[in-house]
Amino acid sequence: MPTHNQIDLIEFPAADAATLKAARGFYEDAFGWTFTDYGEYLDTSDSGVVAGINAVADDQQQRMPMAVVYVNDLEQARDRVTAAGGRLIHDIYGFPGGRRFHFSDPAGNELAVWSEDSGATTGA
Repeated sequence: MPTHNQIDLIEFPAADAATLKAARGFYEDAFGWTFTDYGEYLDTSDSGVVAGINAVADDQQQRMPMAVVYVNDLEQARDRVTAAGGRLIHDIYGFPGGRRFHFSDPAGNELAVWSEDSGATTGA
């Protein structure tokens, strides 16, 4: 079970379906990881932490590995992140399994925050 305010997931980007497949093969061969396939997204818990490979194409496509923090209240976390000086990159949106948002910290690092809660989705 995820723990509030702790890093729960590390995501690695993949540019497209071909690189997603290549990355999957690499981690399977190099480390013996197995994956759950969600089409443009793969995840594994064989890595020691939950890890994903993300090939979902959008206008803000992820370019670097990204830590993902779990929280109990997504709207409250978004408000705290922006009040502390974080810059929203993606406002709250739904995905299979929950909702999340992306932000950059003052040093320019991109992180995401997610929750299993099923409240109304805002932003895109």
